[in-house]
Amino acid sequence: MKTLIDEFGWNAGKVWKTLSTQGPLREDALLKNTKLTEDELWAAIGWLARENKICKENNLYKLGQSNLAPWIGANAGKVWNTVAQRGEADVSTIAQTAQITEDDAYCALGWLARENKVQCKKIKAKEPKIKVTLI
Repeated sequence: MKTLIDEFGWNAGKVWKTLSTQGPLREDALLKNTKLTEDELWAAIGWLARENKICKENNLYKLGQSNLAPWIGANAGKVWNTVAQRGEADVSTIAQTAQITEDDAYCALGWLARENKVQCKKIKAKEPKIKVTLI
C-alpha cells in the first residue's frame, strides 16, 4: 500500500522529470506540467532540496546543487521541534506554532520525509488535512 511519504517521493520524481525534460520553469508552469497541487509541489521541492537536486534562480526552479537547503533545512528543524513537542499535529497547526507559512511547512515535511523522520497521514475534514508524527 502506497503511503503519503511514498507519494512525496513519487511527486519529487515528477518534478525532477519535468525539469530534466523541459528545463527551468516557474512555479505556475511546474504546477501545470506536473498536475500536482501546491501542497504536493512544495513537499516535492523539499524532498529534492534534501537530495541537493533543485535550486531556484530568478523565480525559476531548475535542477542543480540546491540553494534552498539553508531555508528549507531551518524550517525542517522548526517543524521537527514542533511535532516533537506536540506528539502529533496537522500542517496548519505546525505552521502556526513554528511561525512559518503552510507552504514552508510542506517544503519542510518533504525534507523530513526524505530523511525518514516523519510519518504523515491524511485525515478527513472539510478540507483534507495531513497529520504528522515523528518516526
